Amino acid sequence: METKIRCGWCVGDKLYEAYHDLEWGVPLKDDAAIFEFLTLETFQAGLSWITVLRKRENFRKAFDNFDYQKIAEYSEEKTEALMQDSGIIRNRLKILATVSNSQAFMKVQQEFGSFARYIWGFVDNNPLQNSWKTLSEVPATTAISDALSKDLKKRGFKFVGSTVMYAHMQATGMVNDHVIGCFRHLEVKQKSQ
Repeated sequence: METKIRCGWCVGDKLYEAYHDLEWGVPLKDDAAIFEFLTLETFQAGLSWITVLRKRENFRKAFDNFDYQKIAEYSEEKTEALMQDSGIIRNRLKILATVSNSQAFMKVQQEFGSFARYIWGFVDNNPLQNSWKTLSEVPATTAISDALSKDLKKRGFKFVGSTVMYAHMQATGMVNDHVIGCFRHLEVKQKSQ
């Protein structure tokens, strides 16, 4: 049986491996999908990604399938109901940030035509292709994630620090950070061309 070589951070957990093999690093240019990752990464701040990934389906149900137009209209009653939902991460500031981020998200759409057009502009519309040999080489932030974070904060987004935004860039394929020994490195690179 052939064993696939993967980035070390996902090895040993079937859910993590599936996420790594199918989603992580694949260029995303669909606003709805980008908003889902932005929301999940908001909740990840200060926690591990696997914690959020295990609750992803619960988040999907709780947040109306990540429909940012619905979320932008959430009432105080809805946010209180979310605070009682044990299936998600119950952090009031992050729940409120998700509501305000959805409103800011739509303002960006109005200005740029789509959120994807805005965010992909930070990498000139082309995924950055890295060639890391080991996980220890992969940075937590870059000058681009710093600039993106600063601009999003200026636009009213919350929980979008540089580390969170670099994780977002990795997840949505704005940067290919699969290590070169990983079977997905070349596959993701080819999807980017």
